[in-house]
Amino acid sequence: MRETHLTTETQKSATSPASFVALLPLFAFLALFIGAGVYFQSQGVDFAFYQLPSVIAILPAIILALLLSKQKLNQSIDTFIAGIGHSNIIAMCLIYLLAGAFASVAKATGGVDATVALGLSMIPSNLLLPGFFVIAAFIATAMGTSMGTIAAVAPIALGVADQAQIDYALMAGAVLSGALFGDNLSIISDTTIASTRTQGCEMKDKFRENLIFSLPASAIALVLFAIAGQGQADIAAQEIDFINVIPYLTILFLAVSGVNVFVVLTVGILLAGATGLFTMDYSAVQFGQDIYAGFTNMQEIFILSMLVGGLAALMTQQGGLTFVSQKIESLIARFSKAKGDASPRAAELGMAGMVAATNVCVANNTVSIVVVGDIAKDLASKHGVAPKRAASVLDIFACIIQGLIPHGAQALLIASTFAISPLAAISHAWYCMILAVVAISIVILRKRA
Repeated sequence: MRETHLTTETQKSATSPASFVALLPLFAFLALFIGAGVYFQSQGVDFAFYQLPSVIAILPAIILALLLSKQKLNQSIDTFIAGIGHSNIIAMCLIYLLAGAFASVAKATGGVDATVALGLSMIPSNLLLPGFFVIAAFIATAMGTSMGTIAAVAPIALGVADQAQIDYALMAGAVLSGALFGDNLSIISDTTIASTRTQGCEMKDKFRENLIFSLPASAIALVLFAIAGQGQADIAAQEIDFINVIPYLTILFLAVSGVNVFVVLTVGILLAGATGLFTMDYSAVQFGQDIYAGFTNMQEIFILSMLVGGLAALMTQQGGLTFVSQKIESLIARFSKAKGDASPRAAELGMAGMVAATNVCVANNTVSIVVVGDIAKDLASKHGVAPKRAASVLDIFACIIQGLIPHGAQALLIASTFAISPLAAISHAWYCMILAVVAISIVILRKRA
């Protein structure tokens, strides 16, 4: 162990000077991933940007990073493995597994259906659009996944839209907006996990910071959806099993209270399993199988996070991240005032721009946060940006872009459900548009301590 520690410290101290060449592996990854998506899209393939798995697209980039390294091969591999084994990466991956297990067990035991039924029972017939925004927001906050929320809510929303003669694109926009709002706030969302672990802050602190951006944007969006609402429908009475909603409410309460995330998710899994064991034909064996299914659902982001961690370690050692940091520093210096608090503002805008540009390319908000996480943390440290603020900025702007790109999984899924184009769906994702304006305004105008 002692020898390994010394080797790691030696590698850190041997980091090369700033180098643009060291960034070529990252560009190779983006080019391959985006190029494959564009090709499949031109062929009319559904979910074109998801045909080439990201964990495969990154492998040539890793090989290129190893070839570009000035270290001996064994040392380069040690650097790569050290990046994979970083405590933040390992903790992030463990949280992914627990979050996936909770979502899987809660769905299998009827938690999602019960929560949707509860929401439908509370929607006034003349406020269907804002009502579905709220339902999607609550479920996404509890489940930690916008995709799972859309899959659960969109078919119901489609039926209501038919009955009330509401424009499909409007209803799709309301569900998409609510799902991204909740996913962005959720304590167990993979974007929250990625942003808080890379920036080194507590999830409850990031949650409270996000509220500053999200609440004004959601209030405006609700008003707009209420004004745009057309028609009404009497929704049939739903059978509500309140006990199945308890696991969701429990993890929300515990997470916001500041309880350790590992404890929160473990309690959630046990509660969800217990509701199934005592209220339905649900065996302990099935419980175990659903936990494992949840683990496998997180396989791609789990593996990708480790590989990105290793690639980032190689690029850091070769001076690539130093190069990016220096370029951003020069932009901050150019647009910041000599005195005052303009530097933190510029740093936050720099983080926002980085994660937004990356997400446009990779169409995955979690991946974009993981890719730029180290650079953002370095900027935050140098310019006095609190870790919770940095984590919030990364998550907010990744959310904005994810809801506004037609090749994102959320837009593709809801467009296929409503049989409309992804462009029609995102054109009514008003929450994301409003959030962009609100977030930039807050970053620029908000007073610093």
